[in-house]
Amino acid sequence: MSARLLCLGLVLVFATSYAAAQVATDKRRSGYQDMGEALQKMQDDDTANPGMLFVQLGGQLWAKPMGTDNKSCADCHGAAANSMKGVATRYPAIPQGADRPVDLEGRINLCRTENQKAERLPPENRDLLALEAYVAHQSRGMPIAPPYGPVLDAFRAQGEGIYRRRQGQLNLSCAICHDDNAGKKLAGIAIPEAHPTGYPIYRLEWQALGSLKRRLRNCLVGIRAEAWPLDAPEYVALELYLMERAKGLPLETPAVRP
Repeated sequence: MSARLLCLGLVLVFATSYAAAQVATDKRRSGYQDMGEALQKMQDDDTANPGMLFVQLGGQLWAKPMGTDNKSCADCHGAAANSMKGVATRYPAIPQGADRPVDLEGRINLCRTENQKAERLPPENRDLLALEAYVAHQSRGMPIAPPYGPVLDAFRAQGEGIYRRRQGQLNLSCAICHDDNAGKKLAGIAIPEAHPTGYPIYRLEWQALGSLKRRLRNCLVGIRAEAWPLDAPEYVALELYLMERAKGLPLETPAVRP
């Protein structure tokens, strides 16, 4: 064996060992790991995962011409399996020419109004959730990779402030539940670490696919705080911070939760 091959072999062994050590030391858990075996199997099996029905619908909408320009998403972006791969791992992000971040559904609505000359889809609209699920599904299994920059970082800091701020009649913060008491039971269900790895998700409680905003509003109502309007910028700031906490965890969309 030449010295060059021996050196290459040592480098590969070191890299493999280092990566394994990194995985072993990462103690973060997605909500998937706190679910029972039956729900995990439901999420893993594309023929049993109810969220996949929305992904299929999103694929149909992707190819359907919309708006007065009669253009489809595919007309601009081509095959989503190529053009959308990894995109969802990098949102929220700041669109070109804008001064504030948008989440993935905000980006889809920008495409509709600017490129298709179509109406915005309202929050929790079935077609909007389906398109978001279809786009995010192209990144399933890829590590979350939030973008950075001075403007984004400022919004991310705002999100962390919201995460740690006590609010509502119960005077609770997100951190008290999802950091201090993660893994404990609340109403018989494990409290997750609040990593947004699977949105839009199908919740059995909802019997439908829903957005991260809907989940955050549920939390606000749960602590008896006033929920922000669905178009409030606080949701995007909070999502920015949550995606930072989940950096490196694999995207699961469409996830299934209790």
